[in-house]
Amino acid sequence: MAETGYIGREHRNVGFGEALRLGFSNYALFRGRSSRGAFWFWVLGTMIVSVILSGIDYALFGSSQPGFLGGIWSLVILVPNLAVAARRLHDVNHSGWWLLLVVTGIGILLLLFWYVQPGQAQTNDFGPDVEAGKG
Repeated sequence: MAETGYIGREHRNVGFGEALRLGFSNYALFRGRSSRGAFWFWVLGTMIVSVILSGIDYALFGSSQPGFLGGIWSLVILVPNLAVAARRLHDVNHSGWWLLLVVTGIGILLLLFWYVQPGQAQTNDFGPDVEAGKG
């Protein structure tokens, strides 16, 4: 994390492990920007753990319903998910408050559209470009 409390230039082109580390080490940081790669690696990592825990829940408790371990995992990643998603919206110059669209159901499509967009190539309202210098 940068001294300013923002995630910025030093976290461009992150890999899978680095994206997970950033997600957990900045679990409640709603400032700054997250690159597209960091966001999608975070999503992939948390989904992999969710699938594994669902399998363990099924093996232990024999039910296809959401289980105990999956529920605990969901609570553990709730705030980090919101923080990473807000920083991703910042990268495309949108406020994290747009996350409230998820309660409308159809708003998920707009959020998904923004999540797949490249970040702004210059400093925006939320900080410097996290992809600066990417070739």
